[in-house]
Order: sequence, then C-alpha cells, then structure tokens
Amino acid sequence: MKNIYLLGASGSIGTQTLEVIENFKNEYNIVSLSVGKNIKKLEEILTKFHPEFVSVEKEEDANILKKKYANIIFSYGEQGLIDAACYQSKNNKNCEEYVINAVVGMIGLLPTIEAIKLKRNILLANKETLVVGGEVIQGLVKEYGVKLLPIDSEHSAIFQCLDKNNQGCTSKNEVSKIIITASGGAFRTKTRDELKYVTLEDALKHPNWNMGNKITIDCATMVNKGLEVIEAHYLFNLPYEQIETVLHKESIIHSMVEYIDGSVLAQMAEPNMKLPIQYALTYPNRKKSVVKKMDFQKSYTMTFEPMDFNRYPCLKMAYEAGKMGGIMPTVFNASNEEAVHLFMERKISFLDIEKIINETLKESINILHPNIYQILEVDKITRNKIRLRYDVERK
Repeated sequence: MKNIYLLGASGSIGTQTLEVIENFKNEYNIVSLSVGKNIKKLEEILTKFHPEFVSVEKEEDANILKKKYANIIFSYGEQGLIDAACYQSKNNKNCEEYVINAVVGMIGLLPTIEAIKLKRNILLANKETLVVGGEVIQGLVKEYGVKLLPIDSEHSAIFQCLDKNNQGCTSKNEVSKIIITASGGAFRTKTRDELKYVTLEDALKHPNWNMGNKITIDCATMVNKGLEVIEAHYLFNLPYEQIETVLHKESIIHSMVEYIDGSVLAQMAEPNMKLPIQYALTYPNRKKSVVKKMDFQKSYTMTFEPMDFNRYPCLKMAYEAGKMGGIMPTVFNASNEEAVHLFMERKISFLDIEKIINETLKESINILHPNIYQILEVDKITRNKIRLRYDVERK
C-alpha cells in the first residue's frame, strides 16, 4: 500500500491520476488532496475516495465543507496546500508515501519542499517547481534520500529511455543528447503575421491533448516546451547544449535519447497522460493499463521538423534564461504566468505574452545560486511590476 497526497485533484492531471488509482484500489490510499475553486468536482471525488484531509482555495468554502463532511479535516489557501502535502495520517504509518504535485504554477514549489523534508517521494507534474527551484530541490532530494519521478509525458519518456535495468539513469557520459518533442500547439500552422489576430478561444484548441487552460496557452506560445527544457536540465543533470527540441505534430513519440554511439531510443504511445501517471505510480514495475495501445497493423505517419526559434521566440528566451541560471528562470516563469493571466482576461493580445516576457527578462538583474527566500521575493517583485504596468489587482 502507498499513501498518496494529491495536490491539484480537480485539474486535468489530478482527475486522470484518480482514474488510474481506481484501477488499483487495493494498492493506493488517498490520504489528503487539494482542489482550487471547483467544489462540485471535489464533492464528486469525495463520493469515491475518502481522504482524511482536504484543502481548498477559499476559506468560506472550507467552512461550508467542514459542516457537511464532519469526518474530514479541511484547510484553505497556500498554507492549506502545504498542509495537504505534509498531513500526518494516523493510519497506515508503515506505507510508502508519495506526494503527487499536479497544481499549476509557482504555488507548487513550497509544498514540494516541505514534503521532501518529511522524506516523502515526489511524483512531479508541476514544472515550475524545478524551473524556479531546481538547485534547491535537487539538493533536498539528495539530502533526504527521496525519489523524484516525472509525470510529464516528455520527461517520463526520457526517464524511461535512460533507465537501465530499473536501476536509475544511465551514466550521462553515454548520452549524446536528449530530444524533447513538441506538437506545436494550437497555432502550429500559422505564420507570425496570422498570430496578430488570434483569440483566446483559438489558443485553447490544442490539436492533440486535453489539458487545462494555462498549459494549453503555454503550448501555443511554446513556453511550455521552454519550461520542460529547464526542468529536464535539473531532472537529468545535462547542460542545455545537450537538450534539443523538435516539432513532432503527431505526439506519438514523446521524447528521445541519443547515445554517443548514434543509437536513438524513443518512447512511443498514444497521446494519453494516464500512461506516464501510471508509470510513475508503479515504478519500477509496469502494470496493465487501460490506455489504448498502438496498433501497428494500421498506418502511422510520424513527421519531424526542426525548431524555428524565430517562429517561437518564447522557447529561445527559455533557453537563454536557463543558461543564465540563478534567478532568471524565476523571472521567465513569473512574467509568463502574469502575461497568460492578462491574455485570459482579454487585457492583452496573444503576441503581447512574448513581449512581456522579453521586456521583463531584460529589466531583471540576475542573482546566482539564490535561496528559497530570494526566489520567492523575486517572483513577487516580478509579478507586481507587471500588474502595476497593466493596472491589474490580483489576490
């Protein structure tokens, strides 16, 4: 039995995680979970699962739920999210403990840090945790001896291609490069001129994946791939020169590893997030999945195109911020999150997202090897600067 602490249970990754766990009911125990504002979805979850602890975004929702579910402890806000990751169950004390971080954004960083300090293993779908806190997180993972396993389809693919006999990653001296595939998002067939006129509704129409709004927009700008590049740098301890991105519109090959002898290993599957979620949950074992398998009696077409950094400048900026290191990935992430909020509020155009990121990076002064307090402070300053510039107040 594994104890599960699920952050972001009502989102795309969270709901699919619960569906995977339903297939292995006797192997996983949902101890705690968190949701944001989707209380209707939370109540649906509570009819199937019986956590001891639940965190929601708003205090008023927590107070209402306390009266309705007397056998569950409720909390709220950012502290509630940390509490969900760190909740101490009175039952199943000898179980392995796994925090599944499926929240979106910078808010996922502190719960991960505190959970690692409790020696809980981390299954990570929250890219921002490593993007802004990679040095800190990897130091803590080593110090406390916990597992850090990726849930993202691309990073799961790389992890699987690197994993030698289930003994952890291959020696990096054998690796020539890793190749992260990108679908190209909703606007992959559009020119730069055509992007001037796209709408929010257009940006949310991903051709291959069904995901949350923020990550779908990030796919359209290619910021999502940039975050994955920075995350891969920390996950696999490789320099940016050995991390390549390539357009692969079919999303069948989820990523590849090229070895020094010229061999390329690729992980292939239908585009379905349940597969990397299940692999992380069952690692180092594999178990039968409900995911549709590839049928090689049918015809498959797989195409690859080189990445055009002029067409996708946000990806270029991500590489640059990653190579600068220090506080710059935090600036990149914070400016993108704020810009995406503005776009979803229809206050800026789609192309203004990259403009805001670029301007903010140029205005920022780097701090090398930042501690967690400096990361949080720079994140706050960056967001406030953008909000003041666009006259936005956000709680």
